[in-house]
Amino acid sequence: MCGIVGILGKHEVSPIILDALQRLEYRGYDSAGIATLDNGSIQRRRALGKLINLSDLLVHEPLKGKAGIGHTRWATHGGPSVANAHPHQAGRVTVVHNGIIENFRALREELSANGADFASQTDTETIVHLASSYLDQGMSPPDAVQATLARLDGAFALAFLFEGENDLLIAARRGSPLVIGVGNGEMFVGSDAIALAPLTDQLIYLEEGDYAVLTRSNVRIHDAQGKIVSRPITRIAVENTRVDKSGHRHFMAKEMAEQPAILQAALGFHLCPEGRVLELPKAVDFAGADRVIMVACGTAHYACHVAKYWFEQIAGVPVEIDIASEFRYRNPVLTRNTIAIFVSQSGETADTLAALRHVKEHIARTIAVVNVRTSSIAREADVALPLHAGPEIGVASTKAFTAQLLVLALLSI
Repeated sequence: MCGIVGILGKHEVSPIILDALQRLEYRGYDSAGIATLDNGSIQRRRALGKLINLSDLLVHEPLKGKAGIGHTRWATHGGPSVANAHPHQAGRVTVVHNGIIENFRALREELSANGADFASQTDTETIVHLASSYLDQGMSPPDAVQATLARLDGAFALAFLFEGENDLLIAARRGSPLVIGVGNGEMFVGSDAIALAPLTDQLIYLEEGDYAVLTRSNVRIHDAQGKIVSRPITRIAVENTRVDKSGHRHFMAKEMAEQPAILQAALGFHLCPEGRVLELPKAVDFAGADRVIMVACGTAHYACHVAKYWFEQIAGVPVEIDIASEFRYRNPVLTRNTIAIFVSQSGETADTLAALRHVKEHIARTIAVVNVRTSSIAREADVALPLHAGPEIGVASTKAFTAQLLVLALLSI
């Protein structure tokens, strides 16, 4: 997991991008980097380790420009190093990337055979070389991006910047979350709403396979087939995306201390005002269900194991639990009387989302237990039950896990 930011702005963007990356640093702190476009030319600064190192570098080697992209990284392909840090650049193309390109080796061999000179060990560098090769063939930047995306296997959220294009930013997502922020004569791209909250409260959530061509005054979104589509603008409550330690030494300590208030908020949302009757959405209906399948990854998977006892002891409904990454590959037997519950803090867990899409046409109902109500899993499930945990920055889940247990307990009741 990595964090990405892109801005077409009115002001110098380097400090704004750095500030946004600080809100995303929980997504990775092996390295960080920023690229800006100034008078048609792209300049980069990259540093190893935490964001403070990049901040120090920018003091001595500042970046000018009112358009830029930034990245904070957890190393996947290629270890932590400046050479492997994003943004990556080839020719006129610069890119930041969250995700995994599964066919990068084959693409790298093809591009190397055609003269591409690779400077890193990353899968991401294949993207910039591929897009650059299409530009060299005379394609426009949007066409080059579309052709590049068609060659990529795997998961990605991407932001492209092009030399000579001072009013152009292209963003794309497949399997990794990406949101567009709409400003007044400005456009923003980020991995999640937290990054963009101080910049705008108007967000467009890209759907699976979308790519967007952005200028400061316009957003043109294409779906996976290249057709121009419309996606709604969602207005967010800024207070729900505020990130600070509130006097605690670190985020994990803060989030542990928040648990009583989080549970109170979740109970208040799901119970009637007198606190004696559950008020779950009508779509939460287990009548006629022969079993419940619970699907999740990591910490959410542990919450399912606890909830299995409650569903079987309180509700008398048999429960199966699957790790999302394995679910599709065991060919599960699905019936019209099956209900599936998908648990995810972010609502963007790639394997859990893929499992949801796998079962939707074959079972009675899908229920999402998620913390982010605008997430892909929340939008695509038949019904979504929010955790009301607020942003969880600590890598080890605390308040979100507790809230998952509470909502699952209410479901079993």
